[in-house]
Amino acid sequence: MSTGDRVAVTTGIARLHASTGLAGPGRLGLVTNHTGVLPDLRPAAPALLEAGARLVALFGPEHGLHGTGQAGESEAAQADPTTGLPVHDTYRCDGEHLDKLLLGSGVDALVYDLQDIGARFYTYVWTMFDLMVSAARTGVRFVVADRPNPLGGLVSEGPLLDPAWASFVGRAPIPVRHGLTCGELARHLNASMVPQVAGRAADLTVIEAVGWQRAMDAEATGLPWVAPSPNIPTPATATVYPGTCLFEGTNLSEGRGTTQPFEIVGAPYIDARFAPSLAELALPGVHFRDLRYVPTFHKHAGQPLRGVQLHITDREAFAPVRTAVAMLATLRRLYPDNFAWRTADGGVEGSAHRHFIDLLWGSDRLRRAVDAGDDPLPLCDPPAPPSRWAGDDVLLYP
Repeated sequence: MSTGDRVAVTTGIARLHASTGLAGPGRLGLVTNHTGVLPDLRPAAPALLEAGARLVALFGPEHGLHGTGQAGESEAAQADPTTGLPVHDTYRCDGEHLDKLLLGSGVDALVYDLQDIGARFYTYVWTMFDLMVSAARTGVRFVVADRPNPLGGLVSEGPLLDPAWASFVGRAPIPVRHGLTCGELARHLNASMVPQVAGRAADLTVIEAVGWQRAMDAEATGLPWVAPSPNIPTPATATVYPGTCLFEGTNLSEGRGTTQPFEIVGAPYIDARFAPSLAELALPGVHFRDLRYVPTFHKHAGQPLRGVQLHITDREAFAPVRTAVAMLATLRRLYPDNFAWRTADGGVEGSAHRHFIDLLWGSDRLRRAVDAGDDPLPLCDPPAPPSRWAGDDVLLYP
């Protein structure tokens, strides 16, 4: 969609601010962080209080209420200095512990307002799922203040997760790039998975984002971009993330510790063959530039690395998941003695010392295909409309 085709989008939280009754009666808890802003960038929590909402508690996800925590971190639970409201840290909190937290907060309904980026392994949607399960068990209503999917909503990519590989980077069978908004994903999970875990569905309401269309990416919405987490600084990062996040499961740097995380990947053993080999694949919508860099933290911190930067030339043609899988196969072919998979971090729930790539991919099929020298691209479902796997009854937007 071109700039001239832009349509003004009203987010769910902006609609709730204009009419606080949309969340229903009773005391409200807000699941939010620094992305929970109105279109004029006012933080939603104080704005809702000023509008008369009965907001009594805040709930933060991974990275914390203010977004200062790195991957796998949150912030210490404390009172919010702006509103004075208590802050409950939900990261790595589920099951009975989360039920007790929810009951102890005194809320009658939870309002969820976090900016997702459309990838299965981005943990905000699993915070939403875990809270929906607890809400169903404890009788708390659940309200999603919906926001656009920054990758658009016409395409999904990658296989459905195998439930045997469920973890906090993927709890349910959805594709790697799911193509839904959080509100649509909540409807899908509430029909398919929440009853299996909680024994019944949650009392769910979705406050739709008015004006969003499935062909619109982040820039087409006209909404300001607020980095959802420290390593997703721009819409360009979000575009490549559903693919290059897979490099978290390898011994390559995925660009953390640089100004272009997930847009660049590299390792000490990469040489001049990598970029030309990728160019020969003629993958659609992307060019690969040979580069050198030194990460300031995370993998290979302080070491000179060589790798590639992904330059997106056509966002509609670019398939991030297929592109990253082709890159992994190329690495295994070029550097069989150096390329390696990482085991899951000890803090990843459900890891049990598994390979992290298996948790990200949702099964061990990708790793086994790459290691065997088989063509792994058939494992990537061709880009398809979300209705093919989620069902038309889940979709809220044209």
